Amino acid sequence: MEMIAIERWKRTFKYMRLFLLLAFIGSLLCTLTIAGLIIFAKWKGPPPLAVPQSTIFYAEDGTKIGENHYGGKRYWVKLSDMSQHAIDATIAIEDRKFFDHYGFDLKRIAGAIIADIKAMAKVQGASTITQQYARNLFLSYEKTWWRKIQEALYTIRLEANYEKNDILEGYLNTIYYGHGVYGIEAAANFYFGKSARELTVAEAAMLAGIPKGPSYYSPLVDMELAKKRQRIVLQAMVETNILSKEEAKQAANEPLHFSNGERMKTKTIAPYFQDAVKHMLKTVLGLDEETIEMGGLRVYTTLDVNMQAIAEEKIKETIHSQSNIQVALVAMEPKTGEVKALVGGRDYEKSPFNRATQAERQPGSTFKPFLYYVALQHGFTPSTLLRSEVTTFTLEDGSTYTPRNFNNYYANDTITLAQAIALSDNVYAVKTHLLLGQEKLVSIAKQLGITSKLKQVPSLALGTSPVKVIDMVRAYSTIANGGKKVEPIFIKKVTNYEGKVLYEQRRSDEQILDPALAFVTTHLMTGMFDPTLNDYASVTGQSIISRMTRPYAGKSGTTKTDSWMIGYTPQLVTAVWTGYDRDKTIDRTDEKQYAKHIWVNFMEDSLRARKVATFEPPEGVIGVYVDPHSGKLATTACPTKRLTYYVVGTEPTDYCKDHPAEKKKKKKQKEKDSWFKRLFDWF
Repeated sequence: MEMIAIERWKRTFKYMRLFLLLAFIGSLLCTLTIAGLIIFAKWKGPPPLAVPQSTIFYAEDGTKIGENHYGGKRYWVKLSDMSQHAIDATIAIEDRKFFDHYGFDLKRIAGAIIADIKAMAKVQGASTITQQYARNLFLSYEKTWWRKIQEALYTIRLEANYEKNDILEGYLNTIYYGHGVYGIEAAANFYFGKSARELTVAEAAMLAGIPKGPSYYSPLVDMELAKKRQRIVLQAMVETNILSKEEAKQAANEPLHFSNGERMKTKTIAPYFQDAVKHMLKTVLGLDEETIEMGGLRVYTTLDVNMQAIAEEKIKETIHSQSNIQVALVAMEPKTGEVKALVGGRDYEKSPFNRATQAERQPGSTFKPFLYYVALQHGFTPSTLLRSEVTTFTLEDGSTYTPRNFNNYYANDTITLAQAIALSDNVYAVKTHLLLGQEKLVSIAKQLGITSKLKQVPSLALGTSPVKVIDMVRAYSTIANGGKKVEPIFIKKVTNYEGKVLYEQRRSDEQILDPALAFVTTHLMTGMFDPTLNDYASVTGQSIISRMTRPYAGKSGTTKTDSWMIGYTPQLVTAVWTGYDRDKTIDRTDEKQYAKHIWVNFMEDSLRARKVATFEPPEGVIGVYVDPHSGKLATTACPTKRLTYYVVGTEPTDYCKDHPAEKKKKKKQKEKDSWFKRLFDWF
């Protein structure tokens, strides 16, 4: 037994020696690694506190339209010239142990890993202020392991060669606060019109919350989210004993007065367009905001600077300077999807909210072409007759719905589909919608690229579900393009500062609509500019026909709060929306006409140097002259005739017999002519 015990002790002692040896070797290796990193950091010396290169945006002709400047370069201020509230708020929310660690917070890293594993996703960050500063200084933003290793080495070099206050000062002078603003001094000036040393607790907490996601937490983008984030920062200041609960509460309730302040960059061309480009860089290329703003990118866009200038000029000329109405305009090439001009509001400085790409508004009758495309799919033709009169529809749930025409004008008779779209008859539209089945309009709208949620209700035919301007342009472009799918394209190519191509646009030729039906739909939309379709009311484009010098297809739309005009030639599709941000009703007659006037003036000036292009029918389409009021083949007795296109086999075969008085008049004229001829022959 004693021998066995001795053997056990020997084995235990042996393992203990092995463990101690391994521990010693591990400790030695760890010490050598740390020593090596410190020696490396000292040998390499302090990294230069230079800023990354600016990202530059170009129009299609090579004109520089914007450049993201690094704000810290122009507004670098000493730590002693910053409000202590700004310093405290930043440390509390970003890195509470900043003054205690050596660049890496191991406990925080471990906690983040555990949180990410539990959530099975990246839910918690662990970067210290030093790491974030290193990331700001590092010129490459590629998401690779090599970049992360180099970032870590930058972090070590910063910690080994700079005092904590130097690192903190550099960080606060280089962090991104949104809207092209870098550094606490520039941010204080931009948001509050004051210097960084003057910031209050409430203002400092608001600014400290923005860098986590400037496109979400900027008070100029979303005040509600910004206030929530501010309260989180204030709570962090309470938890770190910087503020009492009462002080935090007072700061949270303090009214904030925002100012655009002095911008750090010169006036840019098409700022709303550039914001849309940055959004595409994020969503399509997957770049983060720091890369977009500071990665030294060269972004080659689709913008036509001449068209952009015309758009801004026509908006300014048309809308009265004292009016508070807002506007959005998008112009796109239907064959390529390239966005040539974009206006998201009347003054970017006052409101950077992009109404062309972000706002959802009721499209009114501009939604009807989608309905009538479906109708053509299901047996309707431009000559299909339905009765226009006051009609109350009883729905499946027992409720009733009575659509009204503009100014309560009704034919009180049958009208054709061609007339219905030209005169924007609401009764015809709702009848068609209910006959086809309400789900069909929702389906085609989604197919055409409408991303908003659509209510499957009778009034959807009249455009009561809010949509985005950019989506409506995409949908109209698909119809104009003969049914080939069109996606809005803002970017042709992106390179890094070394010229390496990171992205290049490729076109798609996916056919999603029947080309014959798409053309017939287009031709139906030329009717709003054709007075021969007048019956009980004027065609909806009557007020602008005199200014048109080429064929257009289009549709206007009006609700109590929104006014639209969308129209196109084979070369260009343009949508214009006007209305008030707060859903205020448009009561003034001139304001109701703004969208149409801006549209026609923009289209005419933009296309003035371009050859007049006509809508060419594809195979499977036939054009015949019809009486516009009966929809039947025209005869010599018809006072007006209109060339109308049909899918082959659906064109009318009956001749119009609705003009006996005209026939009698022509017969008398013929007899008179014959009498004069006989008299002349006698002489």
